[in-house]
Amino acid sequence: MANYNKVFLMGNLTRDPEKRVTPGGLTIVKLGLAVNRRYTTKEGEQREETTYVDIDAFGRQAEVIAQYCSKGRPLFVEGRLRLDTWQDKQSGENRSKLGVVLDNFQFIGGRGDGEGGGDSGGYDQSSPPARRSGGDGAGASSGGSSQRSANRPPAAEFPEDDVPF
Repeated sequence: MANYNKVFLMGNLTRDPEKRVTPGGLTIVKLGLAVNRRYTTKEGEQREETTYVDIDAFGRQAEVIAQYCSKGRPLFVEGRLRLDTWQDKQSGENRSKLGVVLDNFQFIGGRGDGEGGGDSGGYDQSSPPARRSGGDGAGASSGGSSQRSANRPPAAEFPEDDVPF
């Protein structure tokens, strides 16, 4: 039987990321994400529910999140579900909690604006978050697309009749 464990979430951080470094030098960041869902009941009433998700990030991604993210910042997260189990010290009962281990993430919104939308740029494990270059208005995102944007001629050079769509 095949297995697949992938989660995509977009929401706002519920607290500032908590950064720790292991004795071996691995950075671990714990963060909380609030994901909202709006829906309409059978009676036509608008409702909203919020799901709170605990997320663990490791390595360079954890360092970047700790540096650039704070409570309220919107974030897009890709990861996998993980079930943590432990025994309660006081009652001795077995406990469990479902959380997410971050595989990849993307900033949402502009720099420090705390709102969704805009050019966010992505982040992968091998490079820091994208930065805007001065003056040309072309945003950069991970994976080398900033070079492609810089080599692309301005849109004004194409007459409207030549646009392929």
